[in-house]
Amino acid sequence: MDTEHVQAVKARVAEIRRRFVDSREFAESRINRGKRSGVFESTLSQARQRRSVQCPKDLEPIIAKAAAKYGIKPEIIKAVIKAESGFRSNAVSPVGAQGLMQLMPGTARALGVDPGDPAQNIDGGTRYLRQMLDRFGSLELALAGYNSGPGAVDRYDGIPPYAETQNYVSTVLRYIDDYSQDR
Repeated sequence: MDTEHVQAVKARVAEIRRRFVDSREFAESRINRGKRSGVFESTLSQARQRRSVQCPKDLEPIIAKAAAKYGIKPEIIKAVIKAESGFRSNAVSPVGAQGLMQLMPGTARALGVDPGDPAQNIDGGTRYLRQMLDRFGSLELALAGYNSGPGAVDRYDGIPPYAETQNYVSTVLRYIDDYSQDR
């Protein structure tokens, strides 16, 4: 595990959190003073929209079951689902990943799940995340492996230098924090 990469990701997450809070508070203060600006309203709207994607109530028991079965906090599962599909069970990525946790067809087959079935998708995705946690020993590296594949994490001995994967890890960590605060 390359602690330098982990520290860099944590620093970036802290910077993003600071910018997010600062820009949201600034935008709200401008709007509350009656000085409406398209840029500030847009920033505020985007911030509220990012936070407003909530877990549908019908998924809560499915997530709770997978969390208990695989020993992963429900907040982590929700954060991965939010980042992967925005809680859309019919989501399909340009590369063919499917469902709530965006399982690739080969991964879904290997896990023995139907990616179109929300309960099976969550079970399979959570099981795969558990495999990544067991393999890499840290949440950051497990998320990187979930996003870019375990081979990339092995190859770079840490979070791969892919902007998509680095952003993904930061985003999921922020969502975990959001869901943890909602408890």
